[in-house]
Amino acid sequence: MMVCWPYFDPEFENLTEKIYGPSYKVCIDNESCKECTVVKVDTLNKQGLLLRVIQALTDMNLTISKSYISSDAEWFMDVFHVKDDKGHKLTDHSVVNYVQQNMQAIGTTKELLRDPNKSEVDTSVGAVIRSDTLTDHTAIELTGADRPGLLSEISAVLADLRCNVVEAHAWSHNEYLACVAYISDQSNSSRNEDPNRLAVIKDHLSTVIHATTPIDDTEAYNDQRVETADLPGGGRDRMTTNVEHPLHQLMLGSRDFEGRVGSVSNNSSSPSVSINVVGDGKKIVVSIEGCKEKGYLVVRVECKDRRRLMFDTVCTLTDMQYVVFHASISSHGNSAIQEYYIRHIDGHTLISETEKRRVVKCLEAAIERRVCEGIRLELCANNRVGLLSDITQIFRENGLVIVRADVATEGGKAMNAFYVRDVSGSEVDMEIVESMRKEIEPLALEVRNDSPSSTSLDRPRLSLGGLLKSHIGRLSQNFSSIK
Repeated sequence: MMVCWPYFDPEFENLTEKIYGPSYKVCIDNESCKECTVVKVDTLNKQGLLLRVIQALTDMNLTISKSYISSDAEWFMDVFHVKDDKGHKLTDHSVVNYVQQNMQAIGTTKELLRDPNKSEVDTSVGAVIRSDTLTDHTAIELTGADRPGLLSEISAVLADLRCNVVEAHAWSHNEYLACVAYISDQSNSSRNEDPNRLAVIKDHLSTVIHATTPIDDTEAYNDQRVETADLPGGGRDRMTTNVEHPLHQLMLGSRDFEGRVGSVSNNSSSPSVSINVVGDGKKIVVSIEGCKEKGYLVVRVECKDRRRLMFDTVCTLTDMQYVVFHASISSHGNSAIQEYYIRHIDGHTLISETEKRRVVKCLEAAIERRVCEGIRLELCANNRVGLLSDITQIFRENGLVIVRADVATEGGKAMNAFYVRDVSGSEVDMEIVESMRKEIEPLALEVRNDSPSSTSLDRPRLSLGGLLKSHIGRLSQNFSSIK
């Protein structure tokens, strides 16, 4: 018996590449611009891909001064003008190769967004354990109403439960706290896999988070949650914005964009435009208009320029299920102008005035979260269980409120960075800071009087050279040539 199969051209799978060229192409151009290095990405469009590209650039401490985004017929081209952390173009060939490798790696990554449909196990406190296990640490995600000393209480609970904080990042905005912490078990320095022990950790943390919520305030209670998950994390090899994206999502889910103090509208009859004065006196202006000819919504953002600004805005639009089809980003002096042509993921562009207000407020909140009033304190010490609890307790006892925190470990050393302000809202008394410095000797405490308009609190800063050295063993020599 003869069986005949339909003819299948083996070249069919490569048809797209033959028409458009390679499905993902990165070009680094050091000739077109005297002041910046130009990074070009050509690829088939996918939801979340633009965010991943911007994330990769910001993870490498590159500043985006200009950008042009265009995507038509399911194909997009991104052009970014970038500088290193010192404000210079990329001239070192090995650094350029490192950037090329990291940007090229995005084209091989299939999962672009966090999958909300992953297997989850509900608990009695409304927390979940996700099953996407990858590394040696357990990630804890917390969100809820903030109060003075909350981070200290959280770290004290972890210390009492013999959990070592390998890394932690916390944001406070509009009286809400979002925190992502990576922990290991004190006994074996590995992730906690015992479901009973995880349940105990969640139960204790949930008690702390819910401590100040009125019993009859069901909505506020539901907005506060604790999750534990075995997620990628721990150590410097993990990129910073891999943590910042969940922080944005936690804040967005907590609705920190509502109830903004000091926000005024420049036109009460036009809810699509809002002006919000932030701590450094600069204004955030967000407007939304319709573009009927092309079927887009046009979102325009004007504010003070800073690092990671484009990541914050694109992250929020993506999480709100909007797709960026075209964009123009530019900075002039210390001001930035961003213009996005977007549609909802379902293709709709007609949204209500209520939804317009929500988009405006969410973008404002995403920009404001990095503006920290207060002083920056940096501390380096040998890491141990309870170190974070001890440090934050000292801040609390001296009347200092932590509005931002980044904690990392490397080679047994804990590198902590905090933005703190006085609990009363006054300027921080430097005599109190000096007294704390003496109290925690011999720990190395440094004070940086960064203004709120600075580049914001990042985790302990890494240069591209440092990143390159830590990954030198992984570098490949098969890179595209530089123009």
